Amino acid sequence: MKRITFTETQIVTILKEAEAGISVEELSRKYGFSKSAFYKWKAKYSGIDVSALKRLKELEEENRRLKQMYADLSLEHNALKDIVQKKL
Repeated sequence: MKRITFTETQIVTILKEAEAGISVEELSRKYGFSKSAFYKWKAKYSGIDVSALKRLKELEEENRRLKQMYADLSLEHNALKDIVQKKL
């Protein structure tokens, strides 16, 4: 069986439909996902709207870039310390 991957936006939309009263069985037939996937999504994404999800992704990306910058600067700092210690 082909595995379908859903974007976060699609998942939030499906969860909103479930909150509106459509049954999980109906949604799983309509979109082609399992009940267990639905409940995993519900645990992870419940209470989040699309704009908050986009903001969360932006913050995660910014955090990743900042961590990379810190790692690069730390590496340069250690290299410079080694050079200074070798000259002494």
